[in-house]
Amino acid sequence: MNIIDKEFVDIPLCVDLDGTLIAGDTLLDSTLIAIKRKPFILLFLPFWILKGKLFFKEKIHQIAEPDYSTLVFRDELVEFIESEKHKGRKIVLATASSKKIADKIADELGIFDLVLGSENGINLRSSNKKDKLVELFGEKGFDYIGDSAADIEVFRSSRKSYLVEPSNNVLNKTKSIGNLENCFGRKPELIKLILKEIRVYQWVKNTLIFLPILLAHIIPIGEFAIKLVLSFLSFSFVASSVYVLNDLLDISSDRQHPTKKNRPFASGRLSIKVGFLLFPLLLILGFVPSMVLLPNKFNIILFVYFVLTTIYSFYLKRVYVADILILSLLYTLRLVAGAAVVDVLISPWLIAFSVFIFISLACIKRYTELFSITNRNTEQISGRGYLVDDINLIKTIGVNSGLISILVFMLYVNSKEVLALYKHPIYLYLVAFLFLYWIIRMWFITVRGKMTDDPIVFTLRDKVGLFIFASIILIVLGASL
Repeated sequence: MNIIDKEFVDIPLCVDLDGTLIAGDTLLDSTLIAIKRKPFILLFLPFWILKGKLFFKEKIHQIAEPDYSTLVFRDELVEFIESEKHKGRKIVLATASSKKIADKIADELGIFDLVLGSENGINLRSSNKKDKLVELFGEKGFDYIGDSAADIEVFRSSRKSYLVEPSNNVLNKTKSIGNLENCFGRKPELIKLILKEIRVYQWVKNTLIFLPILLAHIIPIGEFAIKLVLSFLSFSFVASSVYVLNDLLDISSDRQHPTKKNRPFASGRLSIKVGFLLFPLLLILGFVPSMVLLPNKFNIILFVYFVLTTIYSFYLKRVYVADILILSLLYTLRLVAGAAVVDVLISPWLIAFSVFIFISLACIKRYTELFSITNRNTEQISGRGYLVDDINLIKTIGVNSGLISILVFMLYVNSKEVLALYKHPIYLYLVAFLFLYWIIRMWFITVRGKMTDDPIVFTLRDKVGLFIFASIILIVLGASL
């Protein structure tokens, strides 16, 4: 080994953990798990934070630790570290996370010669981390891999700096130091990730708000149109806030799911810190304009919707059968809200049809999830109360509920409400036939394993489904004229 190689080997490679080695944050992961286990600690979190980050870490880790089996390691970086290890370099894990947490992660990987973490009242972050590394290896006596502004102080004392998906600000500051050796990836666009996280495409479900006024043959213009659009946006923002909450609480189980692992939080591309800000912001956007401009009846329904979805996220989605019924109820609440905002009566037939059709669609979601794990060594959906053995029962419930919804619709066609609203009610039997074809076809697609997670989203991308619903709209218009 020549002198240059020996000098290189003698320079240890120090690696940060949160946001660097893993796409995520062990403290925030632990916090979410702690909140999920003991929701009441939300009352204490502000006081723990005020006492300092180290105190906060200690309190959280008394309740929960991250799910080590679901941590998202950056494969490219791990490969680089392993290659440096094979060259004979000393590899050091240097993190502000708890030393206990860091030790467990280091044991999992088995590539670290030394582990440094927060302990003995010292939060090993920024200048504290720099001082520790300089004490051990000397000024410019180590290379360091980091990702955030907190690492800038460490970069100033390192021989070479490596960045992982930095922001432009961090990248420019590191470049100005003059020792940047390599940059692993660039930070994804925040706006695109937020739009994906809040699931704007799911807002189509909230168009159910417009259905009661359309079925009452009232044209939504003027004040009605403004109120309906505002109610649509209120429901959409509140629904998105719950999507954020759900994804935060489900981050560990989502990481084990074949498709949900690609969600922004689960994949680590979107910081959990963004989620903590996004959740209350969406709630404010949903509730404040609604409380000022819309009727109290609508606001009560919107609040009930939020409470139910929150309870669902914390608990009910893990209770088999109850989760399906709640999903159906949440869809039906949109119809009731639409009727409340413009003060029209909603037909009991429409309520009954909604309940059964959405029970069927909820069963499609659960069947699809169970179908996706049938070829894996798993007996239960992570975060759900269903076993693989339940798949045929769910199919039976779902198909029967779909057929019952069509029966309800057929009875509605013969009701007094239809005779009063439609000049040619007999045309509505064609609507019933199209609905029957659609729901049976959806179940064939599901059983064949070709259904995506959400049947509503699938229908929006399905040419046959779109043709069916366009035909239904035309037939309803024809029956009215």
